[in-house]
Amino acid sequence: MTMNKSKSNFSKFILLWTGELISSIGGGLTSFGLGVYIFQKTGSASGMALVTLLGFLPTLLLSVPAGVLADRFDRRLLMMIGDGLSALGIGYILICMLTGEAKLWQICLGVFISSVFSSLLEPSFRATITDLLTKEEYSKASGLVSLAGSARYLFSPVIAGFLLTISDVKLLLIIDICTFALTVISAAVVRRSIETKIEEKKESFLVSLKEGWKALTVKRGIIILVLLSSVMTMFMGMFQILAEPCILAFKDAKTLGIAETICAGGMLVSGLVLGIKGIKKRYITVLALALAMAGVFMAGFGMFENIILICTFGFLFFAALPFANNCLDFLVRTNIADEVQGRAWGLIGFLSQMGYVVAYAVSGVAADTIGKVSGLGVGRGAGFVIMFAGACLTISGISVLLVRSIRELAN
Repeated sequence: MTMNKSKSNFSKFILLWTGELISSIGGGLTSFGLGVYIFQKTGSASGMALVTLLGFLPTLLLSVPAGVLADRFDRRLLMMIGDGLSALGIGYILICMLTGEAKLWQICLGVFISSVFSSLLEPSFRATITDLLTKEEYSKASGLVSLAGSARYLFSPVIAGFLLTISDVKLLLIIDICTFALTVISAAVVRRSIETKIEEKKESFLVSLKEGWKALTVKRGIIILVLLSSVMTMFMGMFQILAEPCILAFKDAKTLGIAETICAGGMLVSGLVLGIKGIKKRYITVLALALAMAGVFMAGFGMFENIILICTFGFLFFAALPFANNCLDFLVRTNIADEVQGRAWGLIGFLSQMGYVVAYAVSGVAADTIGKVSGLGVGRGAGFVIMFAGACLTISGISVLLVRSIRELAN
């Protein structure tokens, strides 16, 4: 799939990005609401981790075929299908709650269904950015994409925390379902406004997959960076799962919402800076420093049961992430040919996010076990796991500087 590029396409990217921003906020409402709902019903971090794992697995397992589809068919149409049909799973959970109390397995099933369809979105969206923009605009676009992703942590928690004081989780699900319509419309408008040429010759799935793998392995530094990022996502996944039970163990849902919003404010600040200026050079150094400092701040987050310190370290942690994501995005995007971007991003998504599967599978159990054995409760158990993950993330970040083939990607 190819398309002529022009700097005027940045306004079309902004429209598409706006749709994803709205979708991110809606998804954040559902994620926050279901997390609080499950923790209040079970009092366990394992239940929250299970829902997150089952919601994540389809995106991981289907990312590779979704990437191949993104190179074979209309990417904007795939985004519309993925966003639109993912509302079915959330609708199922809502129906279960309207007809009675939703059981854990019903929530898992609904999240799983939603994730199956939303798996079409990421490779198509990533490849569309390459379709629309010039190389000089990639860094700014990556900053804005990070900002949209942070919306689920920045705006959603405080909105959800407030709404839960006047209503319940069903209202959050209804709002999320409504946001899907807006994101589909924005993708449809962009699709009609650009001329896209779909290649008439279509390779077999296996051949397409092989070409995507070749794009990742043609430069040794790319595949090493992707595999290293899988290790990094494992540690960050532990933080993602355990941050909420760490706070809910001694504070209520409203305080949790405010705390998450303050923490995610770091991503807002960094996302705005990167969206305006971007990063011009020293991508490897910035990547290593951002990851190392993110690990330090993560460890600080889990160290104390003090909401002020938690918010401070959380803010700094989220401020570091966009810089790391921006550098990773640039290094990979500029070292892979445009025509294989879809399948390449599908493979990258699969490989780099394998770490999340490990994190979601073990973090909840580890926190519950440590809390029980130590007698300090699940909150402190979560804190200990977060501190361990932070230390490991710092070591992983520093290791980036030691790999020559990664450094060569910036040349």
